[in-house]
Amino acid sequence: MTWTDIIKKYPEANFLQSPEYGKMNELLGYKVIVEDFGGKGWAQMIVRDAKRGRYLEIPCGPLIDWDDKKLAKKVFVIINGIARREKCVFVRIRPQLMANRKNLQVLADLGLKKSPMHLAAEHTVMIDLTKTEDELLANMRRQTRYEVRRADKLGIKVEKGRSEALFKEFHKVQAETAKRQNFFPPDLKTLMAEREAFGENIDIYVARTKEGEAVAYGLIIHDKHEGDYYEAASTMLNRKLPGAYALLWRAMRDLKADGCKRFNLWGIAPAGQPNHRYAGVTTFKTGFGGEVVEYVPAHDLVISRVGYLKDYIVETARKKRRHL
Repeated sequence: MTWTDIIKKYPEANFLQSPEYGKMNELLGYKVIVEDFGGKGWAQMIVRDAKRGRYLEIPCGPLIDWDDKKLAKKVFVIINGIARREKCVFVRIRPQLMANRKNLQVLADLGLKKSPMHLAAEHTVMIDLTKTEDELLANMRRQTRYEVRRADKLGIKVEKGRSEALFKEFHKVQAETAKRQNFFPPDLKTLMAEREAFGENIDIYVARTKEGEAVAYGLIIHDKHEGDYYEAASTMLNRKLPGAYALLWRAMRDLKADGCKRFNLWGIAPAGQPNHRYAGVTTFKTGFGGEVVEYVPAHDLVISRVGYLKDYIVETARKKRRHL
């Protein structure tokens, strides 16, 4: 199946299962395996080598009819075989399934257990770009609309591009942002691999003052199917100027004009977790009026119990330390 066929059959699919994402991982030296399960599903799998053990990662997949229990069982027999062939300790998946009792039971029946760490954004905001611009504005929180309009009055301009120089500029500012906000940003090698693999489907947006000073950055991966606000960065000016608001509003309009159907703002804090790492951006993102979506958490298929126990202990401690 081609990627066009996949997104028609599985509209919930996003770029983490795309050939471009596979190419990006290959550029970084990872082995990528793709299975189409006889035309009845799709899984792009990445073999990850970690000090604590090798594992097979399936982000936002596999893409199958989860209501077909026989098919799901056959798919996981195949995945299990691939993991064993690649000498993996476990398989980590985070399917595009809504978080509810039924879907969690489906995963449990397949022998999967909840992972100690996340894989892709489990909680996010999804904006319907088929709405008119007036409807998009009307759906925003009042304060968000105010900040969008204030940015225009202040003369904040948003530009976009994909030059190597702009990616390097983004990397430098994001590293500074990460120090302030205590998160781990991608390295320059990863950003450059994304730039090469996604080509015309990746842009860095920059909001600047009328004097040309940078305020906020956003790395957005997109196609006609979905846009993703995948990475962000900001300067100290963003604390007092609405640069990020101007940036997202410009991105929403650009994506809509290009025929994109939805905009995934990619990561908010779970409800009731004020100390979560994403708590600070949750109010900002939810202000744009999209639907709050909760997917099932990442799950693991254990291949080697001894090796997995070591990984489980390390990742549980890491999750607590990073406030995830």
